[in-house]
Amino acid sequence: MADQQQSDTAPTWWSRPAAPQAEPEAASGPAAEPAPQAPEAAAGPRYDPWGEQPLQVVDQGKTTGAGHVVRMRHALALGLGIALLAGGIGGWLGVLAERQSSTRLELPQAAVENKGRAPESVAGIAATALPGVVTLHVRGTTGSGTGTGFVLDGQGHILTNNHVVSDAKDITVTFSTGESVTAQLVGRDSGYDLAVVKVDGVRGLQPLSLGNSENVKVGDPVVAIGAPFDLSNTVTAGIISATGRPITAGGDKGDGSDISYVDALQTDAPINPGNSGGPLLDAKARVIGINSAIRGADKGDQGDSEKQSGSIGLGFAIPVNQGKRVAEELIRTGRATHPVIGVTLDMEYTGDGARVGTKGDGGKPAVTPDGPGARAGIQGGDVITKVDGVRVHGGDELVIKIRAHRPGDPLTLTVLRDGRERTLELVLGSANGS
Repeated sequence: MADQQQSDTAPTWWSRPAAPQAEPEAASGPAAEPAPQAPEAAAGPRYDPWGEQPLQVVDQGKTTGAGHVVRMRHALALGLGIALLAGGIGGWLGVLAERQSSTRLELPQAAVENKGRAPESVAGIAATALPGVVTLHVRGTTGSGTGTGFVLDGQGHILTNNHVVSDAKDITVTFSTGESVTAQLVGRDSGYDLAVVKVDGVRGLQPLSLGNSENVKVGDPVVAIGAPFDLSNTVTAGIISATGRPITAGGDKGDGSDISYVDALQTDAPINPGNSGGPLLDAKARVIGINSAIRGADKGDQGDSEKQSGSIGLGFAIPVNQGKRVAEELIRTGRATHPVIGVTLDMEYTGDGARVGTKGDGGKPAVTPDGPGARAGIQGGDVITKVDGVRVHGGDELVIKIRAHRPGDPLTLTVLRDGRERTLELVLGSANGS
């Protein structure tokens, strides 16, 4: 079979306008059927890329590759813009919601519980005692000060320290409720550093129960109530750190008339200026002592005699047994009596014990004739070393041990005479206090 050849006929839309159209060559073989011709466009001119102006064709839905890419970019940009807008709106709404929710923030918290406390707890003791504790504001000739006291009875008698009211011209008593009234001085004694004042016309007084200081043991828990630095109704707690601690306080006058001698209870419950006269309470909210003095720390190490005024855990209270007796006498007579042994002590003696002088004041005998000491056999020059078997190391300690008793109480004294110890039995006498 002979091969049939056909010339490539160029499409008419590709021809140049100036070139002549080529006629198809005759086939060498049998006549071939004419090739089908593309129908002529019914309307509109043909597109000639070399024409003066290219034609604009309306898009009928068929897109070219370039157009598809453009639309994809537009869609991507639009989506990105929407996403950014949505993110911004969402973030703003989140911040707004957080701000609004923060105003309604509620942290976990325990529910309100029963406010009652066990009677022997510090809170229970304070609740029992506070209504009977008062703050004293005192104005005197040399200034003003603050102290503490506590109610003794329903008649309005209040016990406090002598050094709180010793220079008083006006005394104002403020109760734990905030009510303030004027008080009058009933009596005071500098030797015991105790005083009694009285308020009138006050209803609902709540006297504190008095304990027994003979029952106190080292290590017992205690609570102190007072107005340190004028901070009324301040409660502190600690223990009894020592008993029978001999201390002296006062002596500002220089003649010894204002020195107080106390066989004190020592406590580490914080006590500060303003606590003076306040109660020291046991675990049953009973008064076992009257807070009176503190030991201050030296400010310097080079013999500086100045002391710090704050608590260092060494506070001292007058035993309530002593306070009760003195308060009863002050209420009854306005004065308190002191137990005495009827001798003059040599306060310059530096040896161990308390030495009886050889001469008394004004040339009088050092041992009062027919006094308690003389009847017991004490002689001038004797050194008293023990009271009821407890050693004393100086004249102050002997006075303190004696004043811890009542007039009429019996004592056993151990004395050193001519190098030999002797035991003497003595009954205490009585003298009016200052």
